[in-house]
Amino acid sequence: MKYTIILSALLTFFVLNVRAQDAVASTDEINKFHKTKTYVVFDSNIFGSYNKAIKKAIEQNWTLTEVEFIDETQYSKMRRSYRNSFLVRTKVKFTKDKSKTAYTFLSLLLGDSRSGMEFMPDLCSFPLSYYNVDYDKYLYKLGAIIMFMQNHVIVTQENPKLSSKNILKYYSKNAEELGSKTLYVLKDELAKDVNTISKIKAYYSGKVKIVEPEEIKKAIADKDPNVVFLHKVGPDSESQKMRIYKVIMGAADGKLYYFNYHKYKKGKLPDAFLASDFKKL
Repeated sequence: MKYTIILSALLTFFVLNVRAQDAVASTDEINKFHKTKTYVVFDSNIFGSYNKAIKKAIEQNWTLTEVEFIDETQYSKMRRSYRNSFLVRTKVKFTKDKSKTAYTFLSLLLGDSRSGMEFMPDLCSFPLSYYNVDYDKYLYKLGAIIMFMQNHVIVTQENPKLSSKNILKYYSKNAEELGSKTLYVLKDELAKDVNTISKIKAYYSGKVKIVEPEEIKKAIADKDPNVVFLHKVGPDSESQKMRIYKVIMGAADGKLYYFNYHKYKKGKLPDAFLASDFKKL
């Protein structure tokens, strides 16, 4: 399976093997990464909310490497050096997806001297949203997402036997800890048959709270160890609906408890967290 990944700002196209959802870097790549300086690439809209949010998330949570913030022009000049790593939003299209649906991922990439961007090793990529969806859908979660991404590098370094075939199984073991946590969810991200606490109880016995985005934002800012939250990636309109990503992660540390996706099917599989997802928890 392949996808096309497009740097969201520069619109440079290339194709490479899928590693975005469950990227597992090699030991050599991780060792190289620890010797790099990580450059966080700002959005071209200097007055936009993304730059402020990613800067805050990095400054409060990133600890693995030295960091500097750069613009897209600097990125295009610096990406060929193996001494550099980059945290950059990327536009992803899956080549076998006939709908040509595009998604925005946050990717941690290593510089590479070869001319094509497809050669840049991917240490971790995380789905943020459908492409061109309003930033407000995910900006308040960036602190936890950054924590997950750097923890993922540590996990893969400490467990060299992990691969793209078993990494999700490794993370799924964390679901055993959910009994001591409260799951924060947004009502409009739940399927109709699980959009109230009483309906959810028919499928999941754990603690759930239906909240507003500000409550998730506060739990992440406070690093509340008792809260996990749902991050759902879906479209803003009816025109394009393909993969619906569903991620449950810790507010305190970005720890991954659940990662799955389904393909939207009108009348059958909505753009929502499903009863079947609650069952799997």
